[in-house]
Amino acid sequence: MDSRHAASEVPDPDAVEFVRFCYRRRRVGWPELYDEMCAVAGRGLFRGYNADDLAELGIGFSLFGMPALAVLSARIVAEEQALRRPVAVMITADVAQAAVPAPEPIVEFSEPTTQEPILEPREERTFEVPVRLVMVPAGA
Repeated sequence: MDSRHAASEVPDPDAVEFVRFCYRRRRVGWPELYDEMCAVAGRGLFRGYNADDLAELGIGFSLFGMPALAVLSARIVAEEQALRRPVAVMITADVAQAAVPAPEPIVEFSEPTTQEPILEPREERTFEVPVRLVMVPAGA
């Protein structure tokens, strides 16, 4: 992986999985992640691949391969951290597409008295209302 083109080239999927594997073992940033990748490669812990096998995938541990590896690592660490951020899911009616009138109440009250009202169920109805699910960062 040529460091001058690291940001524009599509890395080998196995190279991406190797970096992701190392990051998930130790959730650290650069340069500690580089140390973890060297340890994993030295022991063949990722699919039995050693440093030579990883070099064929574009993972270079030399001084010349380090900039490209740093770019790839930064991208994967950012993706992994984004997956771990808490999110809230908001369910809202898609008002622009909703052409459904407001539903009538499904319960009626009996004659007004001083006692608590008796609820009488009406027939059950369903309505098709388009909804939109939006994921937003928690606390936003």
